Amino acid sequence: MRIVAVEEAFSVPGAIRQEEAIRQHMAVPDAIKQEWFRRLDDLTELRLADMDANGVDVQVLSYSTPGVEVIEDPAEAVAAARRINDHLAKAITAHPTRFAGFATLPLQDPKAAVVELRRAVTELGFKGVLHNDHVRGHYLDEPQFRPVWAELERLGVTLYLHPAVVPADNWHVFDGYPVLVGPSWGWTATTGAHALRLIYGGVFDEFPRASVMLGHMGELLPFQMARLDSRYDQLPAEHRVQHLPSYYLRNNVYVTTSGVMSHAALLGAVHAVGVDRVLFSIDYPFESSAEAVGFLRSAPYAPVDLASIAHGNAERVLRL
Repeated sequence: MRIVAVEEAFSVPGAIRQEEAIRQHMAVPDAIKQEWFRRLDDLTELRLADMDANGVDVQVLSYSTPGVEVIEDPAEAVAAARRINDHLAKAITAHPTRFAGFATLPLQDPKAAVVELRRAVTELGFKGVLHNDHVRGHYLDEPQFRPVWAELERLGVTLYLHPAVVPADNWHVFDGYPVLVGPSWGWTATTGAHALRLIYGGVFDEFPRASVMLGHMGELLPFQMARLDSRYDQLPAEHRVQHLPSYYLRNNVYVTTSGVMSHAALLGAVHAVGVDRVLFSIDYPFESSAEAVGFLRSAPYAPVDLASIAHGNAERVLRL
């Protein structure tokens, strides 16, 4: 069975000036971090060997967190994004049957982001965008980002909304419990809330053909759909959008499996949003390719549906 993995990270040494300092503060054992960083910086030897060993045909590559979202100066962000995208384009050109890419955008400057998005898709051949949550505390439903959504819709490419290692703010409920801050809970809560801002902020009413991808089984939003809909009627009229929240989750959101190797969760996500909106991903190098592929191959689905999740949906949505 052909396998396409769609949330697979890489990095470019020195591209993000703040990266090293942020990495040193990550609450992960040093041995694990060093192995991650070794694999993030590699785009050929280690990565291709891992793919071959586990039957992964294609990785859709995206820049790891921290990314350009941590850069304060817009001009610096523009230069970093171009450097990252050019680096990725060279890797894809060298291995066109094994790699595809999501662009990095300097959203600190929305006009420049539109220009870079157009270049990344039309000249470099990228399949969409991946962004790490906020833009120095700003969220993508805000008015200054509408031109970016317009260009995403015009080009017909998706935006993968990914968690950010540096939060926009600190939640008191996390104090004293660092395990809550990151991937076990905090990232899901903040990224899912960001996606809901896009829905309730009218982004998909204004740009109905725009879409986002959400990893980690949709940041758990598929499992909250009934609750979102049941509470929606209680909203004041001025805060309502054209459809129930579930409509947007089934029409403007794609879900990936990254980091959630649970058949129960997969069954729930597919039941909620439809098998044609769920895509396989590993979250390499932060998760085990062997475990993720084993989870996929053993999923309780008919071959045709399993093929959709494994590769067909990615090929259709990303035009691979």
